Amino acid sequence: MFCSKKKSLEVERIVKANDREYNEKFQYADNRIHTSKYNVLTFLPINLFEQFQRVANAYFLFLLILQLIPEISSLTWFTTIVPLVLVITMTAVKDATDDYFRHKSDNQVNNRQSEVLIDSKLQNEKWMNVKVGDIIKLENNQFIAADLLLLSSSEPHGLCYIETAELDGETNLKVRHALSVTSELGADINRLAQFDGIVVCEAPNNKLDKFMGVLSWKDSKHSLNNEKIILRGCVLRNTSWCFGMVIFAGPDTKLMQNSGKTKFKRTSIDRLMNTLVLWIFGFLVCLGTILAIGNSIWENQVGDQFRNFLFWREEAKNSVLSGFLTFWSYIIILNTVVPISLYVSVEVIRLGHSYFINWDRRMYYSRKATPAEARTTTLNEELGQIEYVFSDKTGTLTQNIMTFKKCSISGRIYDEVHDDLSQKTEISKKKEPVDFSVTSQEDRTVQFPDHTLMESIKLGDPKVHEFLRLLALCHTVMSEEDSAGQLIYQVQSPDEGALVTAARNLGFIFKSRTPETITIEELGTLVTYELLAFLDFNNIRKRMSVIVRNPEGQIKLYSKGADTVLFEKLHPSNEDLLSLTSDHLSEFAGEGLRTLAIAYRDLDDKYFKKWHNMLEDANTATDGRDERITGLYEEIERDLMLLGATAIEDKLQEGVIETVTSLSLANIKIWVLTGDKQETAINIGYACNMLTDDMNDVFVISGNTAVEVREELRKAKENLFGQNRSLSNGHVVCEKKQQLELDSVVEETVTGDYALIINGHSLAYALEGDVKNDLLELACMCKTVVCCRVTPLQKAQVVELVKKHRNAVTLAIGDGANDVSMIKSAHIGVGISGQEGLQAVLASDYSFAQFRYLQRLLLVHGRWSYFRMCKFLCYFFYKNFAFTLVHFWFGFFCGFSAQTIYDQWFITLFNIVYTSLPVLAMGIFDQDVSEQSSMDCPQLYEPGQLNLLFNKRKFFICMAHGIYTSLVLFFIPYGAFYNVAGEDGQHIADYQSFAVTMATSLVIVVSVQIALDTSYWTVINHVFIWGSIATYFSILFTMHSNGIFGIFPKQFSFVGNARHSLTQKCIWLVILLTTVASVMPVVAFRFLKVDLYPTLSDQIRRWQKAQKKARPLSSRRPQTRRSSSRRSGYAFAHQEGYGELITSGKNMRAKNPPLTSGLEKTLYNSTNWIENLCKKTTDTVSSFSQDKTVKL
Repeated sequence: MFCSKKKSLEVERIVKANDREYNEKFQYADNRIHTSKYNVLTFLPINLFEQFQRVANAYFLFLLILQLIPEISSLTWFTTIVPLVLVITMTAVKDATDDYFRHKSDNQVNNRQSEVLIDSKLQNEKWMNVKVGDIIKLENNQFIAADLLLLSSSEPHGLCYIETAELDGETNLKVRHALSVTSELGADINRLAQFDGIVVCEAPNNKLDKFMGVLSWKDSKHSLNNEKIILRGCVLRNTSWCFGMVIFAGPDTKLMQNSGKTKFKRTSIDRLMNTLVLWIFGFLVCLGTILAIGNSIWENQVGDQFRNFLFWREEAKNSVLSGFLTFWSYIIILNTVVPISLYVSVEVIRLGHSYFINWDRRMYYSRKATPAEARTTTLNEELGQIEYVFSDKTGTLTQNIMTFKKCSISGRIYDEVHDDLSQKTEISKKKEPVDFSVTSQEDRTVQFPDHTLMESIKLGDPKVHEFLRLLALCHTVMSEEDSAGQLIYQVQSPDEGALVTAARNLGFIFKSRTPETITIEELGTLVTYELLAFLDFNNIRKRMSVIVRNPEGQIKLYSKGADTVLFEKLHPSNEDLLSLTSDHLSEFAGEGLRTLAIAYRDLDDKYFKKWHNMLEDANTATDGRDERITGLYEEIERDLMLLGATAIEDKLQEGVIETVTSLSLANIKIWVLTGDKQETAINIGYACNMLTDDMNDVFVISGNTAVEVREELRKAKENLFGQNRSLSNGHVVCEKKQQLELDSVVEETVTGDYALIINGHSLAYALEGDVKNDLLELACMCKTVVCCRVTPLQKAQVVELVKKHRNAVTLAIGDGANDVSMIKSAHIGVGISGQEGLQAVLASDYSFAQFRYLQRLLLVHGRWSYFRMCKFLCYFFYKNFAFTLVHFWFGFFCGFSAQTIYDQWFITLFNIVYTSLPVLAMGIFDQDVSEQSSMDCPQLYEPGQLNLLFNKRKFFICMAHGIYTSLVLFFIPYGAFYNVAGEDGQHIADYQSFAVTMATSLVIVVSVQIALDTSYWTVINHVFIWGSIATYFSILFTMHSNGIFGIFPKQFSFVGNARHSLTQKCIWLVILLTTVASVMPVVAFRFLKVDLYPTLSDQIRRWQKAQKKARPLSSRRPQTRRSSSRRSGYAFAHQEGYGELITSGKNMRAKNPPLTSGLEKTLYNSTNWIENLCKKTTDTVSSFSQDKTVKL
């Protein structure tokens, strides 16, 4: 408690290097992490508290206390305590097992080794023993143990390269650089050990892109910012070693500050059950009160006459006290309306559903031998009620592998194979790829299927050569050679890696660079270009340019960037080529490819010198420096000559398009929450059909202030409503109204499809105050929402916003540590075991290897789990109302004495033995339609979203059904036994015969009812249903036998009764009449309902039966390509600042040592370009004809 209080008051952090004693007085957290919920001491109290939050457990504990009072208990106490302890123990063991695995994963991370500088020497220490102020040595490809201040590195000027995929999902490298005063320390252990600088910085927080602090050392102060800090969760890349000083450790690191807390998750059915148990208890209190009043009246009017015979004293028992005690007795007797076996059965069914997920071979990813895993067993039915899916992009929707797919050069598209009729034909796998034999450094993993491009290169087409020359010169890639002499490219963005690799494989090989030169190999000839200027990329310019002088002395400007920007800079003479290239770009964008336009300009020597002098003046200016530089860039980047365009594929994971389409048909809204750039995220949105050209509008929110964001949201809403009001016939349908806690917001289902795109900066303002009300209203009326550049905490805030104010079931899916907080916040968290570690999997409720498995998880396993659980609950409440309420009717005929109508052993065994297995079989194995139909017809998923299969209305229907059955079960035998004699002339209307007749009728009725409820018959169903009836009769005859009476005369007093009663024909006629009267109304109602008002699943079942009789050849609809309107497919994952870094020479090495353990970023697996066009999509049920035939 003290530590947590201390942390909350921390306003700034003071850390001294190499001084643990000094830092310990501040009681900073160590580097140990905890994602588990319990420890040995807290497990029992916290787990019991969580379990007794379930109203039913508290209810049964209360009943147990009542049963310990002998004056009111007509049932023994162990009938309640044994099942209660069993349920609590089973749940506790399951929770303990789940938490054990969390502890195990924590220990795995905490026990990782790190080199720490202790007592002037490097020692191996476990991560959990690292303290604030320690100096750590990191080596290439190592995970960073804590948030560190970078002191020195193997690179020039103290630079290091890091990959931040765990934090923001981006795999492109980022640069951090040390202060010049500390970079001089190098790898000198003695100097590092003597370093005693003091850092004063901000308190721990979750802002990944911000850090403020000051380093005081040697009587001088040095400002610190985010560029000097490397965060836990990052990976050191392309840097042999570096040293850093621990600033934040363990739970104080920015990664852990963003991870959120592990929350106790319960399903909506669990919450509804809590409400229903309270209602049922209120219902029992009403029944008990009626019977207690009846007992008081009976005691007062009739009971007095018996007291003399019972030797009671007059004052010993009055009618009021009798009524009070009878009330509690009936509460105990009638408690079987909600037996504790219900909760045992629910846990068993959930466990069975979890095993089905684990065993599903169609969700097994063979390449990595990764099966699907249900890491939590309590949430399965919620998978069938998902309304919103929040998905990460990188590594979840995409593979994050960039592949050069197509290009347009001088108005001609390359990479499409044409036949004699100039029609596109599919490339077979046997077709030989382009021969790259002209290059000695080709990347053999890249295959370019168009041989005409290589022919153009060999024929010396000047435009093609200039195009490839531009790709080899205009970039920020660094090159090295490994020990085998192979080129290794260090890329700042995967896009650049794909373009430079493509140029390399087509004969224009980027070899090396210095701050003043770039050397490339052009078709086997080394050519060195003088680098005169580098016009860097940024998000506003959306382009990058280099100015070089070739060996002939010509000055050229090469530029690449977004087509929307670059086309405005073209010379008027490019009009025809611009139109043609624009069409090509539109085609590329329509296929979801990331595009860049390519252009150049010849510069006059005199003009360039004048411009360069102006640029130098601008660089030294103190006022308006950035504006002057931008203006000069604009001036020289004009009158460009268009060369063509490139198209890169950020390869989607297999099956993403089909999955997104299928989930959309199931009325599931998909929101993409990504740390990636806006253009990249939009491009992927188009690639996987979340965004389409057919959408009515795409709203982009990018305001930099709260006022701007509010205004943009307001305009978007006005635009949306305005467009819909202008449509003919006023097609605005008010579908449903939901009261939001912030304000009353009406969600209108508008005609047409809309999308909302918002960046992280704007989202920060949109999530504040009442602006989030406007954001939510607009977002929920859009088909697709894309949030770009969002932090991990913002992801969680968006999920919480929808979860809280829409009252909708949410699912979050991601694969990195930056998705953990989102996964924990959603009702269901799904982790993908992908490229970014296992943090997302460890925090998730379900995990698998590919995004496409989400379709099967929801539409098959989720839907079936919800369907089965709802069916199970409906039947369970029905049978227990029928079983229990017979005691209520009997109360009016037994003097309200709390006498049970059944034998006590029957009451004990009814829910545990006689009816437990059939309902379990139905809850585990039942299915309304096949798994293929569930996948083919996503509309079947909607009943779960609308909560149609089990809700308060359904509960009251089951209750009414149970009450009707209890009336039939009691009054038909009662009427039949009234003044009747047996076949032998003897009286048979005794209490014991009446009890046996009713019990037998009840078992047969509920067994026939579950047979009617079962949609999918297996051998297990048959064995359990008919076996339960056989078990009942065998136990009945055993308990009523002479042998068992001889052993336990007090416990089995119904000796010979079963044999005597069940040999009478009239008894069997009564049982038959009771069964028919109970079941026939249900049969008639269901027959009429299916015939007159069939549901979608009813129609599919009918179609399946028809298919079994006659199997026609299934016709498949021809696949049509989406026509694309003109839009930019520009997306470029590049970071500003690299141009300045290159021209400064800070990242150049003095010599190129062989790379010992580098990660080559530019080798990409090639796939056939036609692959995406050939993917199959599942057919859906489009319409049903009048004769109820279903088109699948």
